Amino acid sequence: MDIKTLHDADVIGITTAKTAFDTLATAFGQHVENWQHEVVDRLSHSEWTGATAGHANTRIQTLHSELQAAQQEIGLVSRALQDAYDSFAAAQAHLISALDDARTHKLTVAADGGITWDKDPNSPDFAGTDAENQATQIQNRITAALNEADHADQTISARLGHLATNASNGTGLDSATAKADADAANALQQIPAAGTDPNSVKAWWNGLTDAQQQRMILNHPDQVGNLDGIPAAARDQANRINLKNLIQDRQRQLAGLGPEPRKMLSVAETNGGPVANPAYTEWKRKRDALQEKLAGFQSIQNRFDGKLDGGAGGPSSDPPLLLLGIGDQGQGRAIVSWGDPDKARNVSSLVPGLNSTLAGAGGGDTMTAKRIYDSAVKSAVDNQETPSVASVFWLGYDAPQLDGTSVLTKGRAVEGGAAYNDFLAGLRATHEGTPAHVTAQGHSYGSLVVGQATQHPGGLAADDIVLVGSPGVGVDKASQLGVGADHVYVGRADNDPVANAPSPGMLGGLGAAIYETFAHPDASWHGTDPASQSFGGQRFSVADGTMTDSHDNYFGKRGKGGDSLPNIGKIVSGHGNTITREDPR
Repeated sequence: MDIKTLHDADVIGITTAKTAFDTLATAFGQHVENWQHEVVDRLSHSEWTGATAGHANTRIQTLHSELQAAQQEIGLVSRALQDAYDSFAAAQAHLISALDDARTHKLTVAADGGITWDKDPNSPDFAGTDAENQATQIQNRITAALNEADHADQTISARLGHLATNASNGTGLDSATAKADADAANALQQIPAAGTDPNSVKAWWNGLTDAQQQRMILNHPDQVGNLDGIPAAARDQANRINLKNLIQDRQRQLAGLGPEPRKMLSVAETNGGPVANPAYTEWKRKRDALQEKLAGFQSIQNRFDGKLDGGAGGPSSDPPLLLLGIGDQGQGRAIVSWGDPDKARNVSSLVPGLNSTLAGAGGGDTMTAKRIYDSAVKSAVDNQETPSVASVFWLGYDAPQLDGTSVLTKGRAVEGGAAYNDFLAGLRATHEGTPAHVTAQGHSYGSLVVGQATQHPGGLAADDIVLVGSPGVGVDKASQLGVGADHVYVGRADNDPVANAPSPGMLGGLGAAIYETFAHPDASWHGTDPASQSFGGQRFSVADGTMTDSHDNYFGKRGKGGDSLPNIGKIVSGHGNTITREDPR
């Protein structure tokens, strides 16, 4: 596909062909209906019997089935032509828009796509000081439009070629073949269910034309954006649409609550002393829940609008920030990534723990992932490599809060671990080129989520695992995490109250505590202490901090944490062998 061919393409002619096939399909359908009434029905009600009648009726029924199959096949041609029009029209519009912008910026586009411009500041045709940047952007858009058309050409050509072959050799008269062809066409319009194998999802997505993919994003952003196996760029586009929808939905629901009811019922209403109004209590419960979600979603929107931390994550952010997941299930879901994990050579994915919220995903937790990104980039540079990093913050589960006992049990980690396992499998499926070096990271209760994720069939799609501030990961040995004990890295501050939390057995009274101390000296709340020698992981150096700050400083918050963040950067960049080590306890 070249610029002139796409620019001059008569896409309206495709709709003319589609209309003709629609007319043919309608007429053919009428013939099939007439055949049913005038031949099949008449013979079935006749009194013609005998062997000849039996053979005739069998052949007539077969012929009727063939006619119905042919009608289906004709209809599929019409559907393919509609998809062809949608795809080529979109690609042509994208090309024309890029060429128009080139003229606006005084850039000249050659037939082969090369772009030149007048560089003389004194010339009336001077393209400006930003010409090179504009030329690069426009050239990328032209290339994308041509690729879009090429993809559509190949996909539609294959579909029409298949149907033409069926028509010429008679295969299309077989009802099973027609059904299979119809099922294949319908599958292009049906989004795979959540939990579908990510490789199957990716194959489905690749089978869509660019125009079909775009329609899926626009019409079903909540499903496309959160489906593992969809490429990161498409998920980002869909989730940004869905984020705005979620904000608007919460605003409408808040408005729909109506005015605030009275807080108290009067003495007359209760025949006693004034009491709390149940209507107000219920109204406030709904309002508070909606406002909390709204604040969280708005925080994430502010991040992408560049309103936080000096514009970090905004439209011109470097690296770009992608929204890989957003939803209102439970406490809310949010997955953000600094850099594109489909293209990066090194990918980190951090699971947060206790007290993590939607608001944090838009605020400080996003910057935690950014510090990991920066540290991994520095490590690559220190090792004389070109940095290629993506750093994900994954809040794909209901993190325990301090208002309950969920942090003491592993229920949320089991559920979150299943979702995290699917997410990393999705990143494996959509990554371009050589598989990325993936580091799964868990902080606090998030380390238990990572531990549970590793226990699924096939293991976790990660090469290294980092556990910091961990109360245990649900297994007794690093070797049970599936990546090899030498690829399990553990950071633990001596003054971390979470990592130092006693095991449940220690809470059973003095006698039980004494027994636990001697019988299970390396026990933590959720299994063996990952920082212990018996666990068998690779312990790296961190700052001990204080009881009040050590648990939050593993990722260099407020410049604290000592060697922790640099060590994590080395692991993420694939240089875990260079960490500053610390002896296990």
